[in-house]
Amino acid sequence: MKIYISHSSKYDYKNKIYNPIKQSNLVRENALFFPHDDNKIVNTKEMIANYDLVIAEVTLPATGQGIELGWADYAKTPIVCLYEKGAKISSSLKFITKDFIEYESEIDMINQISKYVQNKQNMV
Repeated sequence: MKIYISHSSKYDYKNKIYNPIKQSNLVRENALFFPHDDNKIVNTKEMIANYDLVIAEVTLPATGQGIELGWADYAKTPIVCLYEKGAKISSSLKFITKDFIEYESEIDMINQISKYVQNKQNMV
């Protein structure tokens, strides 16, 4: 499965998202794109349209991420939103997805993402 990882640039994405995912089976079983891993300029609008899933860490609001999620919604690329337990996330997210994962720890996040991705793959 081709998965685009979306997040706020103000979030500690390297330690809280990238590293845990890279150390999990998700990275071995799927083609993942981490947008801030390289300093390459890429056309994320086109990229998102050709991916199977967008995983959006939405604990912190971000304008750029909102644009990416709008592109994904327009392209009909499925979106799942992740957020830390207790975070107040934007209510407008419910207009682009019905899939939300609230997590308590990095391990919980990885376990829930893995189950979600497995369920998506089984539906295909």
